[in-house]
Amino acid sequence: MTPIFRTRDAERLALARYRELLDEWPVPHTHCMVPSGMGETFVLSCGPSEGPPLVLLHGAQANAASWLVDAAIWARHFRVHILDMPGQPGLSAPSRLVPASRAALCWLDDLMDGLGLVNASFAGISLGGWMALSYAVSRPGRVAQLVLISPAGIGRQRAFLLKAWPYLTLGQWGLRKIRRMVIGPAAGALSPFHAKLASLMEYIGLHARIQPIVLPRFSDAALGSLAMPVMAVLGGKDVLLDSAHTRARLERCVPHACIHWRPEAFHFVTREAETIQAFLLAPDARGTP
Repeated sequence: MTPIFRTRDAERLALARYRELLDEWPVPHTHCMVPSGMGETFVLSCGPSEGPPLVLLHGAQANAASWLVDAAIWARHFRVHILDMPGQPGLSAPSRLVPASRAALCWLDDLMDGLGLVNASFAGISLGGWMALSYAVSRPGRVAQLVLISPAGIGRQRAFLLKAWPYLTLGQWGLRKIRRMVIGPAAGALSPFHAKLASLMEYIGLHARIQPIVLPRFSDAALGSLAMPVMAVLGGKDVLLDSAHTRARLERCVPHACIHWRPEAFHFVTREAETIQAFLLAPDARGTP
């Protein structure tokens, strides 16, 4: 099994910083390890226990920490469950999860059952968006609402690694350059906690091994089968996915989808928590802003 991090020291430091960040997160929360066919999965939960459940799936080279800013807002109304995907730089089992496999669907079944959830709303970004979409297509009765942020599997996947390959030979400077191409320019002044979160995500980006993933696109029929409320947030400057193609396919195949097009946003679209919350609290809303 290929290690997730480039070195053992980097893994120890990254996970120690991750645990420290979770300890400092001001939102009351619990965490547990849920058994599954892929090994144990780390789940962080917050929000009122009686609130409607919301499951969050992060992208590649990330973990539950990437959702903390948004989860702090959503936890006012929802019981939020953030999963560390197996095989990614988090606290779950290191076994690689193959997204386009029955094992991945069974993994989510195991997590839903382990959390005692019959169904839930799902939000996913990038790879996590593909996973959430796959689950909605295959297990429609278990997905109440679906939020997709820069989702893979709908629009064409760009040959970004060909463009980024020269930077991979330039050490950490090159890796930082690649990261900026994906997430956009650095934000302005941050709170101490947000700065620590950004530092952790950058450290993971520099020290976790890049996992090239080519995800199959969903058919028109699969997309057309989505009957639950669907929202998508797309960035016009996405270097990993052809977001215009994603938008066109959603408009054609999922006409009830609420599509938020952000022409100046990159692959990692930020500051959408309130917009997403409004959609989740008013699931019958339709239209494209």
